[in-house]
Formats: sequence, structure tokens, C-alpha cells
Amino acid sequence: MAAATMNGQQAFAPVLSALATMSSNADNTQKGQAHQYLEQFQKSQEAWTSTFAILQSQQATDEAKLFAATTLKGKIIFDFHQLPRDTLPQLRDTLLSLLSTYAKGPKPVRTQLCVCLANLAIQMLEWKDVMQVLISTLGSDPTSITCVLEFLHVLPEEVTEGRKINLTEDELRERTTELLEENAQQVLQLLGQYAQSSEEASKNPLLMDCITSWIREVPLNDIVNSPLMDVVMRALQSDTSFDSAVETLCAILKETREVDEYMNVITTLYPRLANLQPRIRACANEEDWEAFKGVTRVFAEAGEAWVVLIAREPQQFRALVEAVLECCMMDKEREALSQTFNFWYELKQYITLERYMDARLQFVDIYSKLVDVMIGHMEYPTPEDGNENDLFDGDRDAEDKFREFRHQIGDVLKDCCEVIGVTECLKKSYVLIEQWVQEHGAEVQAGKVPQWQKLESPLFSMRAMGRMVPKDENIMLPRLIPLIVQIPSQEKVHFQAVMALGRYTEWTSEHPETLQDQLNFIMAAFQHGSKEVLRAAALSFKFFCNDCADLLKGYAPQLQQFYETVITTLPPSSQEEVTEGVASVVAKQPIENVYDSFKLCCDPVVTRLMAMAESAQDKDQKLAIADHLNLVTIFVQWVTPYVPPGQTHPAVKYCEEIFPILAAICERFADFTPIVERVCRCWRYMVLSYRAHTAPLLPQLADKLSAGFTASRQGCFLWATDSIVREFSDVSEIVSQSTTDAIYTFYEQQATTFLRALNDLPPEELPDVIEDFFRLSTDVLLYHPNKLIGSQLISNILAAASTSLTLLKEEPLIATLHFLRDFLAYGGPDAPSSSFDEDGQYRNKGNPLEVQAGVKKLTLQEGENLVQRCLTGMMYTFPADCFPDASGVLLALFQLLPQEVGQWTAKTVQMLPPGSIAPQEQERLLRNIQQRIDANEVRKIRSLLQDFTNSYRRRNVAPREGLGRLEATRFKFSG
Repeated sequence: MAAATMNGQQAFAPVLSALATMSSNADNTQKGQAHQYLEQFQKSQEAWTSTFAILQSQQATDEAKLFAATTLKGKIIFDFHQLPRDTLPQLRDTLLSLLSTYAKGPKPVRTQLCVCLANLAIQMLEWKDVMQVLISTLGSDPTSITCVLEFLHVLPEEVTEGRKINLTEDELRERTTELLEENAQQVLQLLGQYAQSSEEASKNPLLMDCITSWIREVPLNDIVNSPLMDVVMRALQSDTSFDSAVETLCAILKETREVDEYMNVITTLYPRLANLQPRIRACANEEDWEAFKGVTRVFAEAGEAWVVLIAREPQQFRALVEAVLECCMMDKEREALSQTFNFWYELKQYITLERYMDARLQFVDIYSKLVDVMIGHMEYPTPEDGNENDLFDGDRDAEDKFREFRHQIGDVLKDCCEVIGVTECLKKSYVLIEQWVQEHGAEVQAGKVPQWQKLESPLFSMRAMGRMVPKDENIMLPRLIPLIVQIPSQEKVHFQAVMALGRYTEWTSEHPETLQDQLNFIMAAFQHGSKEVLRAAALSFKFFCNDCADLLKGYAPQLQQFYETVITTLPPSSQEEVTEGVASVVAKQPIENVYDSFKLCCDPVVTRLMAMAESAQDKDQKLAIADHLNLVTIFVQWVTPYVPPGQTHPAVKYCEEIFPILAAICERFADFTPIVERVCRCWRYMVLSYRAHTAPLLPQLADKLSAGFTASRQGCFLWATDSIVREFSDVSEIVSQSTTDAIYTFYEQQATTFLRALNDLPPEELPDVIEDFFRLSTDVLLYHPNKLIGSQLISNILAAASTSLTLLKEEPLIATLHFLRDFLAYGGPDAPSSSFDEDGQYRNKGNPLEVQAGVKKLTLQEGENLVQRCLTGMMYTFPADCFPDASGVLLALFQLLPQEVGQWTAKTVQMLPPGSIAPQEQERLLRNIQQRIDANEVRKIRSLLQDFTNSYRRRNVAPREGLGRLEATRFKFSG
């Protein structure tokens, strides 16, 4: 490497220049060019020499050296095939020399060099004495011992990540044994010796990191019963090693989850945890909240790991549960609390089983205290400056975090309900609410709401527990509901009261005597000055109408009047919720009243739509029309009474009346996507809601969808078309053959328009249209396979699918791939489309030979393009979620035409850029594919291609490490 380094010194100046540009105040164009240059450099052949030159240079900055070390790591991991094997010993020796140079820092560079050496050790199969060489080279020098520790820390992690290295499974398995299993005891001994060498060494965080890394490689019993365990526990008392010691102890605890296997280890660890318990109170009293979080994490991790033991032996492990509860009680800053949530859930899961009933009884008192603690933690903060309008000093992130945190606490309260019972939990909320009312009733009458946090918190707890309360709860809710509807009108309290009532609407449906007071309270909330309360009122109103529709169906006219009064005063989302509530009551009307009720409620909405459409000019006015169209759709979604086939459907009758209005709006605003999409959505739900009853609408609906797609090329017209295809393509007594044939003809019209659009515009400009078209075509293929596969359009549709695979967007790609998978499936004897016989038995129809032959003929025409597009997509451009479907298409192609697809695959691989793949890797892939074809094991080719494309992408396409760091901020280095 020495001669190569000399050459590299002449070549790395452009690299330093680009790095300087990235760290400077240069404009985005210059930074973009520098970024592109560095990205290409990282994957180039000359990077091997230039990185060493930078690392050995006196002129390079620390940032440049870190970039060089990170780049070198990428070269060793991804580009190892570029090096002749006879240069590997020199590479190893140079790395060891560099580690000696950087032993004192900068630490980030040293770490990257250790990772480089670890990955070299994994791939340099002939290097058998890795530990001996490392220790003899670096272990004798006290200044270099840190390098040894760092290497030991990263080695197991890099071996675990070994799948990104280009080794076979057998080679990686053998190397894992050689590097880890065979060295485990030696490493344990070495770490023990280092820990005992000095007081400072025993508190070294890197020592803890090493122990953590090797926990899975060394028998856990050997660690726990060695002096290293004492070192870990002592490290918890040191500020410098505390965080690393917590990580180590938690890693040990995680390994003991198989409790029956690790009982000896648990028996040893449990007393040590008991000795740690005084730290809980000590950290809280000292307000050392970072240490408090670490201690809490340890106890929570122990609880989760041993939860089954706690359920089996509740008395023996009660102290551990009490320790976790104490962590919750002492957490004044509410920063550590969330670490315990999963433990309470896991414990609840066990002790609510019949076999652990004794443990449940043992822990009732703890869960009862937990309810009190959690309700207390739900309280909003009390502002020191008395500004009730800004509880978080303007920190919106803190406020959002607190809101989310409270909902998590609500989940813990649900767990408590299952352990100690809903009534007991509700009683705690009731007592706190009643206590507040008794203490502050006089002040409320005087218009004041003091200490409102003490009232709001139990209201929220009651809301949080709503899902757990059965409809037949008759002890606490009959006392709570009358109390809540008298809650004072402080904004957050009122909001919480309204939301709480909305969670108990199912209970209210069984207790109609409470309905009137609750509904009056919620409807009055629509007059509140707070937007938050208004939104809460709309949501709760929806729940009341949904769940109590049978009780409210006689009040439809009054609800319609209320609806008209408030609807225009609400934000769009609340308009939709109130509309859904009213629509659910309309849906409960007797069939003979449905049309009148539907018309009564929806006519004013349609009238407003017409007026808005007449005057709309700017974007906001048009968006308001789109939002209002949604209200019509909500009525269509909800008002769906059963009407026997052949009878006039009252809702369809109304839809026929408003259809021309919707069509006129769609035409007028054909260039405004939100309105067009909402109209199509409404039409789609007419078909989905009323199904075959919408047959009278079909001619004009098909006409408008066809004309609309031709004029606008918006995918929503295809989306709406799809609902018609699915609903009216089933040949039965309800749907005539002539209707089914007309639907397929309608599809061909839409397909022709789509193909013209794709011919006129690049696919990048039509991603949504492509997605909707191939989703539609997938359904047409299901219901009309013979017609579509025999169609003159199908070859053009396949070509369009091949073109669409050049997109970078996930949704249209997945839709296209799904269509291709379904299409190729018709090349085999079993048809994807099947049916139920008259006797209800599932039958596969079989696939006609002419259909199979047609698919194979079409695949021969377009197959080579599809193979290239799928393979290159998996190697270069496809989002990760497209990989399963892309490999599924390739598998289907191999199953259909194995020899031809094998040749197309070889042709595609041979087109890859020189140097991007080692010749031997290419030969191995193609040889393995041919072997699978010859052995009739085609299904195994899928995993071969997935592994190959993943490996290729990691090496040649995915960004290497180092560049993102430069874009963000300059580093602070420490030795």
C-alpha cells in the first residue's frame, strides 16, 4: 500500500477541495456538484489509494480524515472484489499502522478504522490469527489498548451485519465461528484483565461497550459470575460510565427472557438489582433526571424480561414490581415514565389469565396505586407566571409531546381496568371530580375556575378508560354523567368533558334516561368561543348520533334544523363529523321516509354547492366547494337501507335528482383537481353503497366518466370506473349479460384514452393516472380475462406497463407490478379468477388453453423488456416496498418461460457497467440460475435475484456513509 499511497497523495487534492466546499458557505449548486463528485469518488477505484493518502497527510483536516476513513470502510465492505488477493496482507498491516497513529484520536476516525479492520478480518478468510495479531501489534502499548477495545466492540456487530458482505452463507457461518465463538473465552479473559488493571480502566465506557457486544457470544452465566459483573455494577455509580453500564445491564437482562433456561443467572442478578433500588429515590431527590431515567430503564427492562416469573412467583418478585411503581411515583419530570409502560402491559397480559389469578390478587394494590399515579401525571403543568394561555412557554413541540404522552398513559389506565376492574378505576376519577366540585363550587358560581388542572386530569382519565367500560356498568357512570354535564366552561375542562361524554355513547344507547342532558350539553358546546371545544363538540355529536341513532330517529327534523344552523360555522373536518352524525340518523328512518329525510337534509347542501359554484373564482373558494362535495358523499355512504332487488331505491332516486348538478360542477371545474376528485368520489360511493340499484344511473355515469377522463386525464375518473367494473361484472340474475358487455366496452374506451395520454406525455407526468389505470385493469383482468387477454389493446397495455416501471414513485409501481403478476398467472393451467358454485363450494374454473397460449405469446413479445425493467428497477430505482412484487413478476416469468427468461436475465446482467460487479459474482449468479432451471427448482431463483439485486444496490447505488454528516454540521472531535 505504500507505493499506492504515494500516488494517492497527488490525487486527493480535488477531494479535499470538494470537502471544503461542502463545509463552506458556498451556494447550493456548488455544494450539489461537490456532493456528486464525492459520491462518485467513494465508489471509484482510486479511492483505495486516496483515502490512505488523506489519512496519512498532515494537511488534511479532521473532517477530511473522517470522510476518508468512512469511505475506506465502504470500499472494504462493498468493493472488496476490486482488490487483488495478494494485496490483502499489506492492507491489513497498513490499517494496523494507522490504528496506532490514531490511537489517541480523533475518536470518530479511530472507530471507523476499527470497523475497517473488522470487515477486512471477516472477508480475509486466510487470516486465521486475528486476535493474536491484534493483541501483539496493539495490545502491548498502553496508548493503543483503546484501539483493541474499540475493535472488540465493533467486531461482533460487523459480523452480525455480515449479509451485506459478498460472502456465501457457508463462508459467513464458518467465519463467524472462527472470529467469535473460538475467541469468546479469550476476549472475556482479556476484558477482565483490563478491568482489573486500574480504577480508571474499570470505569471506561468502552469496556462496557465491549461487554455489551460480546454478551451473545459468551455464555451469559460466565459473564454474570465473573468479576466483570462487579465492574458493571460499580460502573453504574460513575458518571463517566453510567450510560454505557445501563446499556450493558439492560442487554444482559434482555438475554434472560427465556427464564427457565436462565434461572441461575436470574437468581444471581435479582439481589444485585435490589441493591440498586435506593438509587431511585436518591436520583429523584438530587434531581439527577438523566441518571433517574437510566435506573428506571434497568428496572423496567428486568420486569419485562422476567414478567412470566413475576406472574408465577408474585411474592418473591413483588419487590421488583414495587421498584417499577416507585420509578413512576418519583418521576417529577415525567421523562422516564414511558419506559415502564410496556412492562405494565406485559404484566397485565399474564395476570389477567385464569392460571395466574393469585398473582392478580397479589398486585391489585399496586395497580390501584398505579391509577392514582397515572392520573396525577396526566395533569397539565401549572404556569409559574400565571399565564394560563401558554402552559408550555411557547414550546409547541413540548405541548404536542405532552398530549401524546397523556394518550400513552391512557393505555396504562386501560391495563389497570383489566386488573382491578373498571368500576374501581372510574371511582377514582369520580372521587377526584367530586372533590374538586366540593372544594371550588362557590368560586365556580363566581365565574372562576381555580386549579382547573385538578379537574381536567380525572376527566381525561375517564375519557381514556371509555373503551373498557361495558354497556351494563351501573355503579359509577350514573353518578359521573350528571356530574360532568355541570362542568364549568373553562376551555380545557370543557373540551375534556365533551370528549369524555363522546366516549360513552354506546353506554348511553343502553341508558336513554341520560341522553337528553348529555346531548343538550354537547349541542350547547357548539356556541363555545374555543375552536378546540367546537371540534370536540362535532366529534362527540357524531358519536352520539352513530351510537344512539335508534333513540334519535324520531327527531330527524329537529336535527336537520340544528344541522343547518351550525354547519357553515364549522371547519371542514367538523362539518364532515356533524354530517356523518345526521346521516346516521337519517339511515335509521323507515324505508318509506328515507327519500324525504335524505332530501330534507341534503337539499340545502346541494343548494349551497350551486351558489358556491356560481361565484367561485379563487383557489380558496374552489377548495370550499370540494369540501362541501364531501358532505354529499357522506350522506351517500351512510344512508344505505336495504331494498330488495327490483324495487326502486329511495336513495338512488335522490341521487338521480342531484346527478346533473354534480356533473355540471365537474365540467365547470374540470381543471381543478380537488373538485373533480370529490365528484368522482361521490359517484364511486353511489355505486358502492347502492350496488345493482344504481343501474338506472349507469348510462349517464359512464358517459360523464368517459368524457371527463378524455378531457382532463385525471386518474379519479378511472378510480370511479373501477367501482362500476367490480359491481356490474358479475354475471347473475341481477346483472344482465348485455350490461356486463357494455361495462367491458366502457373499459376499453377508458384504456384507449389512457394509452393515448401515455403516448403524449412521459410517465413521470402521469403517476396517479398510471396507478388508477392498472388498478382498474387488474379488476378487469379478474372479471373479463378472456376478453382482455384476447383484446387488440393488450399488447399496448403490456408495453405501457413496461414503460411505467421506469417510475420512481411507489404506488403506481406497485399497481403496475400487481397487474403484471395477475396477467402472467393466466399463462398457467390454474385461473386466478375463481367462483362459488350454487351449492356454495369454492371452485377453480380452470384456465382455457387458448388463454394460456395467448399469455405466453404476449410474454415472448414483451418479456425481455419486463425482465430488464424489473431487474434494473430492483438494482437501481425501485422503492424497497416494490421488491417483493418485482421479484414476484420475475418468478412468474421464469415459471412461464424459464429458458428464455434465463437468457434475458443474462443479457441484462451483462449490460451492467464495468467494475460494478466482479466477473466471478456474475458467473456464479448465472450458473446458479441455470442450475435451478435444469433442476426444475424455479422458485428458488426468486431469492437468488433478491440477494443479488440487494447486494448490487448496496454497493453501487445506495449512498455511502460520510456525505450526510458533512451536509449537516461540522464535527466536534474528542480523543
